[in-house]
Amino acid sequence: MDFSQLNAAEQAHMTRLIERKQMQDFTRLFSGLVERCFNTCCNDFTSKALGSKEEQCVLNCTEKFLKYSERVGARFQEQNAGTILSRFLSSFLRNSV
Repeated sequence: MDFSQLNAAEQAHMTRLIERKQMQDFTRLFSGLVERCFNTCCNDFTSKALGSKEEQCVLNCTEKFLKYSERVGARFQEQNAGTILSRFLSSFLRNSV
């Protein structure tokens, strides 16, 4: 984002807002991961410790969730780059005619 037209106080304010939003997104992602893996994997409440099957399930669940999130992020970046390129080309073609 280009904040060059904002004064220093406005730039600092926008930076804080973006950081807060990123923290909220991370917290939401982490909470979703914990909830999903706990609900899927933890079903024996007779002990405080995870059983070996539960532990392996949590590891697999976490790995799958993180790979999925990474893939979605990559696809989003590809879509975003395609949209930006499309807008640039449309603008370029309009201006060159």
